[in-house]
Amino acid sequence: MALLPPRTPLPARRGRAKAAAQPGISCNRLRQIQSILKQSSKSQPDGILCILGIDSRYNEGCRELANYLLFGLYNQSNNEFERSGFPEEVLDDVILLIKPDRVHLYCNPINYNFLLPYVAFWRNLHFHCLTENEYEDEEAAEEFKISSFVDMVRDCSRIGIPFSSQGHLQIFDMFLVEKWPIVQAFALEGIGGDGFFTMKYELMDVSVDLWKIYGKMDPVSLENLLFEDLANFEHQWTNFFANFDTEIPCILELSESQAGEPFRSYFSHGMISSHITDNSPSRQPFVLFGTHSSKENLNSGNFNFPSEGHLVRNTGLGGSTTKHMVVQCVSPKGPLACSRTYFFGATHMPYLGNDNEMEKTADQVKLLSQIYAAVVEAVWAAIDSYSKTSSATKAKEVAEQMFFNMLDAFELTYFKSALRGKTNFQIQAVSNNGRILPLDNEDSIYLVKTVVMTIYDIPDLLGGRGYLGSVVFSESFLASQILVKETDGGLSVETSYIILTAAIPRSVSWLVEDNEVKLSEKAQHIVREEESFLGTFLTGGDGAYISSSNSLSRPEEGKLYFFSDGLLFCHPHYGSITISKTHMTSIRFYDGDSTSVVAALVIDYKRSLLPHLPVQFHTPSHSLMIALFPKSKLYKAFYTQVFSAWQQRGNSGMNVKMSQDACLSTEHERLHASMQKLFDMLSCPAGERWSQLRMSANLPDLDSFLQHFTISSVSDEPVMRDHLPMLLQQSETVPDNQAENDKVVITILAGLPGCRSNDLCSFLVTFNKEYGRWLIYRQAMDSPECFSAVHFQTYLTSVVESQHNRSVRLATYSRKKMRLLVVLQEYTDVIDVVQALQTHPDDDVKASFVIGAVSTCVEPLTCYMEHRFLFPKFLDQCSQGLVSSVVFTGETDQRNTLFVQLQNLIRAANPAVAFILAENGIVTRYDGSFQVGPVFPPMVQVCVRFSQPLEKMRFVAKCKALKSSLKPSPFFGNIYRIVGRVKFSDSDRVMEVCHNTSSNSLSLAPVQEGPTPPPDSRNDSRDHGRPQEGFLVFFGCSLKEGEIKDWLRQTAKQKPPRKALKTRSMLTLQEIKSIHVKRHLDPLPAGYFYNGTQFVNFFGDKMDYHPLMDQFMNDYLEEANCEIEKYNRELDEQEFQDLFEQKT
Repeated sequence: MALLPPRTPLPARRGRAKAAAQPGISCNRLRQIQSILKQSSKSQPDGILCILGIDSRYNEGCRELANYLLFGLYNQSNNEFERSGFPEEVLDDVILLIKPDRVHLYCNPINYNFLLPYVAFWRNLHFHCLTENEYEDEEAAEEFKISSFVDMVRDCSRIGIPFSSQGHLQIFDMFLVEKWPIVQAFALEGIGGDGFFTMKYELMDVSVDLWKIYGKMDPVSLENLLFEDLANFEHQWTNFFANFDTEIPCILELSESQAGEPFRSYFSHGMISSHITDNSPSRQPFVLFGTHSSKENLNSGNFNFPSEGHLVRNTGLGGSTTKHMVVQCVSPKGPLACSRTYFFGATHMPYLGNDNEMEKTADQVKLLSQIYAAVVEAVWAAIDSYSKTSSATKAKEVAEQMFFNMLDAFELTYFKSALRGKTNFQIQAVSNNGRILPLDNEDSIYLVKTVVMTIYDIPDLLGGRGYLGSVVFSESFLASQILVKETDGGLSVETSYIILTAAIPRSVSWLVEDNEVKLSEKAQHIVREEESFLGTFLTGGDGAYISSSNSLSRPEEGKLYFFSDGLLFCHPHYGSITISKTHMTSIRFYDGDSTSVVAALVIDYKRSLLPHLPVQFHTPSHSLMIALFPKSKLYKAFYTQVFSAWQQRGNSGMNVKMSQDACLSTEHERLHASMQKLFDMLSCPAGERWSQLRMSANLPDLDSFLQHFTISSVSDEPVMRDHLPMLLQQSETVPDNQAENDKVVITILAGLPGCRSNDLCSFLVTFNKEYGRWLIYRQAMDSPECFSAVHFQTYLTSVVESQHNRSVRLATYSRKKMRLLVVLQEYTDVIDVVQALQTHPDDDVKASFVIGAVSTCVEPLTCYMEHRFLFPKFLDQCSQGLVSSVVFTGETDQRNTLFVQLQNLIRAANPAVAFILAENGIVTRYDGSFQVGPVFPPMVQVCVRFSQPLEKMRFVAKCKALKSSLKPSPFFGNIYRIVGRVKFSDSDRVMEVCHNTSSNSLSLAPVQEGPTPPPDSRNDSRDHGRPQEGFLVFFGCSLKEGEIKDWLRQTAKQKPPRKALKTRSMLTLQEIKSIHVKRHLDPLPAGYFYNGTQFVNFFGDKMDYHPLMDQFMNDYLEEANCEIEKYNRELDEQEFQDLFEQKT
C-alpha cells in the first residue's frame, strides 16, 4: 500500500519536548497565556496562579497549565523525573504567578535545574529560590516558600485559577482553593499575608479561556500531532486495509460493519475519555458501500451500529456488486479527519497487444473514478486558495470551478447540470482536542482545518437505473501566514500549508469481478511465454515503486518485469499494467552513480496508453516514474540484462537514454525526491530517526513548512522582505552590498549597575584605536531616565550631520572607519536601543547605521538581590536573538560556584552566546515592536544636586554601611548603587563616584574630561545660572527624595547646633566639685565654722559643702549661661547653608 505501516510501535520520544522547547515557541506560549490578562474587561484577572503538587492538592488544571508552558515536563509519561531519584513532593514544589508583563516562579534548588531550560528565556522572569545551603534548613525553606507566595501576589486584586483540566469541567469553588495547603498558610501570622487568601483577593476560574489557548496549534503541538496522533491515525487505516487484504478471496462477503470496525473502535474508545459532546456527522467515522452511501445515510449521523447486511456483493445498483465505497476516519481527541472513496473494480484494462480487441472498462467504475478525481483536484485547489485568502467563500468558488473544469477535461460535460445541485463543500476549523470552532473565530488561523467535498446521489445517466451513491473526499491541513513588510513600506502575506493526511492513499481499487481478475492474470502469463506483444522476457519479478505527478498518486510497490519491447508492472490490488514501447515517446534512465541515490526510469507515454493505465497515473504531461532502489536485485539485473538491450532500437524505434540531474524537469525532480525519501526510510533501522524519515517520506514538504510555521507562530509582527529568505533558511546570509559596508557599525555594551562596562569600553577603544575612529555614547549620569530613545535618536542625527559637513571624500573615508560604541547604564533593556534605531523618524539617518554586535557585561557579585532573586533585566540583557556575547568582568575563577551557576543560567537563556573573560574590564582568552515590559522590582533613580563639598570620611563610612542595612523582599528603601560627581572638602578636584552596594565596592576617581553626547535639552534649563558643586544619582527600590537628602546631609560639613542654657539638674558631679574647690574658703555665715575638713554649725551638724553652696551654683550657672548666650549670638550671626541650598 501507499500508506507506510510502522515497523514497530513508535518510540516514546522522551527527549523531543525538551529539544522542541525553542525560545520563540516557549515565549509565544507564555504570551498567549498573558493575553488573557490583557483583555479589556473589568472581570479579567490581573494574574494567573498555578500551584503544583501537594500545595494545590494535585489540581489537574494547574498541572495542565504547567505542562503547556513547560512542554509536558510534568506529564505522567515523563521518565526524566523518575530517573532523577528525587521524591515527587520535591520535584512538584513549584508556584507560578503569571502577570501581564512578568512572571514569578517559586521553586527549590533541586527542581530549579529541571525548570531552567524551559523558562530561562521568558522575559521579565523572577526566580524565588533559595541556595542549596539555605534549603537545608527545612523550617527556613517552608517560611521562605510562604513569604515568596505572599510577595508574588502582593500587588494583585483579582487572581485567575486554572481550576479544571480539559474535558473535566468542575464547578469552581473558591473555598476548595482556600483548602490548598499553601493558600491556608497565607493566613499565618508573622510570615503570612495577614488574613485569609479568599477574603483578600477575588478569585475566578480561567479554565475555559486556557482551553482555547491549548487548542491552538504551534510547532511543538504540531510535532506531537505528527509523531503521536497522526501515527496512531495512520495505523487505523493500515488496519482498515488489512481487512481487505485478508478477505481478498471472499471480499464480496465483506460487510460495512467488518470493514469499518477499526475506525469505529478507534473513535468510540477515544470518545470515552475525551468528554467531547460534539456528535455532528462530519466528525464521525463511517464506511458505506455503493448505493447505501446516499445523502440521507451520510447525514444521518448514526454510524455506531452499522448494518451487517450491507455487503460488497449486494450494495450496487439493483442489488448487484458495488463499484465503490466511501470511508471516513476521525481522531476522537484530536483535529485529524479524512475521507476517501475507493473502488471495487478496475479503472483500466491492461494492454494485451491490440487496442481494437480491448474489452470495455466497467462504465460505473470509470465514471465514479473520474468524478472522484475531479473532487480531489477541487479540494486541493480549495486548500491552496484558503491558505492564501483565509476566505471560505472564495475557496468554495475555486473548488466548484475546478470540479466542473475537471468534468470537462474528462469529457463528462453532460454530467454538470445533473451534479450542480448535489455538490456540498465545507471547511471546518478544529481545535487540538477535536472541537469544531467557527471559521470567523479570531483564533481559527492557528487551528487545523478539514476541507470536505461530497457529490451526493450521483445518477446513473448511462444506464438510467437510479443512483450510484455518493463520492466523498476530505483532507486535514494546517496553514501558516507570515506578514511581510515590503521595501516600499507596504504589507503582504507569505503563506504555506501542509496536508496532514496526505499519507492516506487517495486512490485504491480492488479487482473483484472474475473477468477483471482473469484479464490481469492473462497479462501476467506473458512472463512464461518465449515471445509476446512486449517482446522477449529479459528479467524481473522483484519489487519496484511506481508513481506519477497526479494528485491521486503516491509511490506504490509492485513487481516489475522487463521485456525487450516493454515492461509489466503487477500490483496486488489493481492488477497488471503493461506498457509497450509503441505507447512510449521517450525512455530516460537516471542514476546518481551512488549507492545511496535511487535510480529512476522516466517514461513519457502517448495518449493511447491512458485506457491501459489506472486513473492515478493520468497526468497532463503523460509521464510516470519507476524507481529502482540501489543495491537491489532488480537494479543490478537492469544493468546486466536490460540496459544494453534497451539501448538498441527495436521494432518500435525506441531506446533508453541516460539522464543527468540538470535534465530532470521540476515534476520529475519532485517525484525523485519523494522516491529518495522513501528509500532513506526503508534503509534505516527502526528507531526515532526511522520515525522521522517515515514522516518526511509521508509528508515531503514538512521541513519547509515547519520552518515557515515556526516563524509565523512566534509573532504577528511583519517581517522585512530582505530578512525573510534567511528566516526561512532559504539563504544563509543577508546579501552583502556596498551600501551595507558604508554604514556606521554600532556596538552595544549593556549590563547591570557595577558591571564595569565603562572599564571594558575604555579597554576596547584603547586596544582597537588603530582600526578606526571610535565614538562613544553614554546616557548622562544625571538623566531622569536610564535610557532616552529621543536623546539617542538626536545623537545619531548629530553624528550624520557632522559627516555631511565634511567633504565628500573625507566623509566617505571617515564613515568607513567610524565605529559607535553605545554604553548602556543601569537597568536598560537592549531592545529599547535596537527599536530606537529602527523607529528613527529620519530614514536617511536610520539607513546610515547598522548594529554589529551586542555584548552584556556581568559582574557575578552584583546579579542577585537576595537568594536567587535576580536584579531586574538581568536575563533580558542576556536574551537570545539579541546578545551575541557575555563578558564576565568580575572574578572569573571556574572554581567559584557563583560564577559557574551564572554561566549555566545564561547558557540556558541564550544557548548560542559566547562567553568572554574580562576581569576588571580587561579581555583575556577563554576556552570553552516588541513589548519590553517594566522593571520589577520597580527600580527608581533619584538625582540630587548640591552646592557644597562633602566630607570624604563621612561619605565613605555611610556608603560602606549601606550593605548591612539592606532589607529583604519587597526591598523598599534599599539603595543598590550610587553614581555621580562630587567635590570633597580636602580637595578642589571633581571626583567621579561609583558605589555598588551588593559588592560593597566604592570607587573615587578624578574626572577625566572627554567627548560626550550632545546635551539633553530636557536638563539644560534647570542648570542655567545655578552654580553646582556636584550631583549624585541613587538607584534602589521605592526611594524617596527626602530620605535620600537626609542621608546625604550626614556626609557634609555639619552646622554646629545651638547650645542649650544650663540648669541645676544639668550640672555634673565634676562641675559641682569644681565650684566647691573654687569657693570653699569664702566667708561663712553666722553660726558656722570650718574645722579644716568639714563645715560645722552651732548644733554640731557637719556638712561636706559650704553652707552657701546653692548660691555658688547659681552664680556659676549665671556666668555659664552668659557664655552660652554669647556663643549662640555669635553662632546666629554666622552664615551656615544647608547642603541643598544655593549660594547667593
